[in-house]
Parts: sequence; structure tokens; C-alpha cells
Amino acid sequence: MAPKVHIQRLKLSGFRNYARLSLELDQRHVVLVGDNGAGKTNLMEALSLLTPGRGMRRASYGDMIKAASGSDSGFSVFASLEGMAGPVDIGTGVDGGEDGGGRRVRINGAPARSIEELLEHLRLLWLTPAMDGLFTGPAGDRRRFLDRLVLSVDPAHGGRALTYERAMRSRNRLLSEARPDPAWLDGLEAQMTELGVAMAMARNEVVSLLSGLIEENSAHSVFPAATVRLDGFLDGEALSSASDMETAFADLLRSGRGRDAAAGRTLSGPHRSDLIVHHRAKAMAAALSSTGEQKALLIGIVLGHAQLVRAMTGHAPVLLLDEIAAHLDQGRRAALFDLIEALECQAFMTGTDAQMFATLGTRGQIFTVTDGSVTPLSDPTG
Repeated sequence: MAPKVHIQRLKLSGFRNYARLSLELDQRHVVLVGDNGAGKTNLMEALSLLTPGRGMRRASYGDMIKAASGSDSGFSVFASLEGMAGPVDIGTGVDGGEDGGGRRVRINGAPARSIEELLEHLRLLWLTPAMDGLFTGPAGDRRRFLDRLVLSVDPAHGGRALTYERAMRSRNRLLSEARPDPAWLDGLEAQMTELGVAMAMARNEVVSLLSGLIEENSAHSVFPAATVRLDGFLDGEALSSASDMETAFADLLRSGRGRDAAAGRTLSGPHRSDLIVHHRAKAMAAALSSTGEQKALLIGIVLGHAQLVRAMTGHAPVLLLDEIAAHLDQGRRAALFDLIEALECQAFMTGTDAQMFATLGTRGQIFTVTDGSVTPLSDPTG
């Protein structure tokens, strides 16, 4: 049995409201309690930088630098962990400047080959209050959510998406010219076709596998089962071969040049896909469900995906669950903690009241957060 992936030590410098922090941890779950604004989410955001991207808030690096440190000081996040490939030290940070400068990543003291190298050691999933409007918000938010799910099982997905976006922007610029070079268009569209179909197939595979796991879990889960599917790109083509999908997408791009030029953007492609979610038992769109039902559906999806990551990689992801217990009754909170424990993962959770985590018992380490200071709380039930 593979060792449990878990963070053992976390050090922050100049990050948000943390001038300096050193935190020692064991394999258990970590609970951060404190008033709103104390820095609980800031600490979770720092952890989210241990994976590719700009973290759970998608903030600029400049915004992450503690103001009192000075604009040239930058910030650093360092973690020692039992990783997917064994013990590892990961450090990341920026040097400062208007937008924090370029981000650095070091693994065991050496510069990382690329930021995707982080995924060789750790997979992270998060759930935040900002995601409560996922089902009612714009399709772009759901695509980003889905792509993070895909990235956690397919590390190449992020690179494909970035290269696709660059090719699409180049095509859009070329189409804005009076007489675009058809040879350049052909080359860009060939690149978009290959990458776009690879993105679509990776998304479809994850959605299909996730749907199967959610259905398996539905009989014994306290969280409502969701049906999930993709919509908006090559509808009806998802089960075709890759070559058939590439041919169909190439035809869409070629025939749509005039329309796209008039619109000033590309109107067909995986960047137009949407993740469609329904409440299975009620046969109702998630967007029409109550706020509480939407939260419960989202929790079920994230837990199901954590199970999928474990099945596909052999290692459970580390979960970052911000204010996870705030809108759950005592029974659902207890069930949530049991489900997280069954995943054999390490979860970081936040809340304003330690009593909400009482049923976690000795399975968790409880810490009090007070404006840049984190101290152990020995007994959450006292």
C-alpha cells in the first residue's frame, strides 16, 4: 500500500497577512479555526500554490505579497511532504515587483524543469465559498473547474490548454487582418484541431469516469448524486474516433472563418464547452436547485473526483476545503468527515467554530488562526 500523501511542514514568508509562519503537521487532517479575516483562507491559498496555476483565488502574485513586507520583498511558500514519489521539499514564490515578478518553483532545492513537475509529487483539489455559485455562474467558471479536475489525473492537460489558447489568439489576430494568409491560418487551425480534440477527449473521459463513480456511491452517500455531462462542442461526436473529431473540428474552423472574423473571436471549439450538472434524484438542473442542494451536489462531485484521482494515480489528493462545514447540519458534517477519512487523504478544513469539527475527534489536528499566527488547539470539544 502506497504511503499516504501528506504535508509535514509548511513555512510561509511575506505571504498575505503572514510575515513568517512555520507549521509542523502529521498525517492527520488539519482544521483551521478563527474569525473571518484572520488568515485561514490565506493559508489555504498558499497551499494551493503547490500545484500549477495561480491558486484557489486566481489572484495576481503581487496581491499575495504581504504589504508590510514592501513591494520588492516578494513571498515564499515552502513545504516538506510525503509525496507521490516519496519524501520531497517543494518551494515556490516570487521576487516582488508590480505583479510579483515571475514565479519560481524549486524541488529538493533544484529549479523545477517546469511547473507541471509539481504534479509528480502532489495532487490538490479544493472547494471554496466562491465556488458556491458555480452552477449559476458563467460557463467559463465551470470549464476552469472541470479543467482542474482533468489536470489532477492528466498532467499534460494544462499544457495542451495553454498552447491551444495561444494558437486561437493568433488565429483571431490573423482573421482581423484585411487579407489573412491562408497558409498561416491552415497551420494554426491544424494545431488547434489536434490540441482541441485532445482536450475534449480528456474532458469526456474524466466526466465519464466521474459519472460512473458518482452512480456507484449514490446508494450509500448522504450527498445527492449528480449527473454530469459536457455540452457545446462537437455534440454527438464525443464517442467518435479522434480522427473523426479532428476532421469535424477542422471543417468547423475552415467554414467559420468569415463568421469568426466578423465576431472578432473563435466561435467553435473546446473553449465553448460547458459542464452540465443535474440533481439526479429530482431530475432538476443544478442551477435550479436550492443553495443547500447546490453545495451538497458540489461536495459530492469533489469527493467523487478525489476517489477517481486515487484510483487512477494510486495516491489520494490533498483536499483544501474552505468553510466546508458552515452550511451542513451535524449529521452531514459527521458523514463528510467519515467520507474524507475513507479516502485515506489529508484534508485541510477551515471554520469559525471548533465545535463544528467535534465529530472529527482525534482524526484531526486543530489550530487557532489569529492574524498571522497559528497555534494548536488541543481539545475542540472542551
